[in-house]
Amino acid sequence: MRRLMPVLLAALLTAGCAASGDDGGGEPETGGIGPITFAVGREGTTYLQPLLDRWNQAHPAEKVTLIELPEAADEQRAQMVSNLQARSDRYDVLVLDVVWTAEFADNGWIIPLERGAFPLDKFLPPVVDTAVYNGKLWAVPYTSNAGLLFYRSDLVKKPPKTWADLRRRAIDVTKKHNIGGYAGQFLAYEGLTVNFSEAVGGQILSTDGQEVTLDSAKAKAALGFLAQGLREGWIPDDALSYKEEESRLAFQNGDLAFARNWPHAYGSAKAKLGDRFAVTRLPGQNGPGTSALGGQNLAVSAYSKHPKTARDFIHYFTSMETQRRVLSEGSFPPVWTELYDDPELIEQFPYLPVLKESILAAKPRPVSANYNQLSLVIASSVAKALSPPFPEPSDAVVDSLKADLTESLSTQ
Repeated sequence: MRRLMPVLLAALLTAGCAASGDDGGGEPETGGIGPITFAVGREGTTYLQPLLDRWNQAHPAEKVTLIELPEAADEQRAQMVSNLQARSDRYDVLVLDVVWTAEFADNGWIIPLERGAFPLDKFLPPVVDTAVYNGKLWAVPYTSNAGLLFYRSDLVKKPPKTWADLRRRAIDVTKKHNIGGYAGQFLAYEGLTVNFSEAVGGQILSTDGQEVTLDSAKAKAALGFLAQGLREGWIPDDALSYKEEESRLAFQNGDLAFARNWPHAYGSAKAKLGDRFAVTRLPGQNGPGTSALGGQNLAVSAYSKHPKTARDFIHYFTSMETQRRVLSEGSFPPVWTELYDDPELIEQFPYLPVLKESILAAKPRPVSANYNQLSLVIASSVAKALSPPFPEPSDAVVDSLKADLTESLSTQ
């Protein structure tokens, strides 16, 4: 018995660890199959339940339960991070903003996935890139997004293709019709980071996220363009307090001739303005501009007790049939390339061809495990540069931004 005691103790300890399923590394005795949860932001989730019901009817032993997180992206991230840092198994499938992939992977909060298990070759290529970090697939694209320019087609004959075009037409419309010219999302938050990233063409960090590569001339030009608009009045002062919702309302209520926003604003604008507006690609300094790449990816929590079911559910939820419903019933841009060329969907969502073009030309925001801090630095610096009396940006402003970004990278 004395010889057997160490063996028996080791066996008991091993069994206890396997039963807990709390180390995030292996699958429990069920083989990773069982009920799961689906954690997603609360905004626009009414279309989800019928899709979840279809899964549950086909998988009675692997039912999925919807967990709604706060609407604001930063609050969603905070709630997920708190849960994952506690190594909780409350969430199985996580809906992540595309810019969170690196952070969640770097911290070991999500598990890598097998590329061959998903039809990635059928997806829009830039979208797939948002789910890859350090050569591994950490999530599966679920929705995509790109910024578009909404414009009043009843007031503007041709959409602008350059900043100069936009300025000229915004000034003209402002004078003739006594409405605001142009607005984006200029409050000091993630939206301002996106707007600035688009204005400089997306080149802020190196592809490996280790070095600041922001072009000083492009940054100065981008800040100068926005400051000029505020100084001359064709960008209204109110735009400095705009997030997506405020800019959406201002445009659809007839207070703006031009507005930068995501495709989700199309439906409500259509309801209010009918055929009096259209969308096009964002203008750039010398030609069509570059959008920041948006969207969401699906990942499996490292602490899920049923990771196999979670992976199977992701396969179902990113299938072409489900993706079609995500667009037609939820109005969220899909990730399957061929859906953007579907005549029936284009009739329902006329912006799809322009959106496809914008996504294929889009640039990702900085890829970094410390993205949240970098975004705060960018938004704060840009907001200061756009503060009244809207001075012409100096080299010192850009140099300070680059220095702050470099310092943020060094503290990772």
